[in-house]
Amino acid sequence: MKAVAGVLLVALGAAGCGDNRAIGEQVSGGVQQERAARQLLVRSAERGQRLIAEVGCGSCHTVPGVRGAEGKVAPPLYWFARRTFIAGEVPNNYDNLVRWLKDPPSVEPGTAMPNLGLTDAQSRDIAAYLLTLQ
Repeated sequence: MKAVAGVLLVALGAAGCGDNRAIGEQVSGGVQQERAARQLLVRSAERGQRLIAEVGCGSCHTVPGVRGAEGKVAPPLYWFARRTFIAGEVPNNYDNLVRWLKDPPSVEPGTAMPNLGLTDAQSRDIAAYLLTLQ
């Protein structure tokens, strides 16, 4: 959205200069970039949803949208994107969530959440899925 807003501001500035063709090209390019970014995020979240099942997150957590993920040991992950903090330690945002998933004990020493040995890409995909849980 920030990219689109920036493109629109550039477009509005160009409008004052009378270059309407440039405005259309800038807005179109920005919309296409945003659409492509959204598609990448959707694919990442889909991979994350599958990974949650594959790595066994559901043996501890209940995870909506993941078949068999009905664990009762750890907190359920309903409405995860609405949470303010991750593990009560760091603000809930994409970067912190990726860091948490990659190496939980580095974020909260002594946590019961194990380091599952996730790669950076796997951590990003799982984070993308968890942040869809509104």
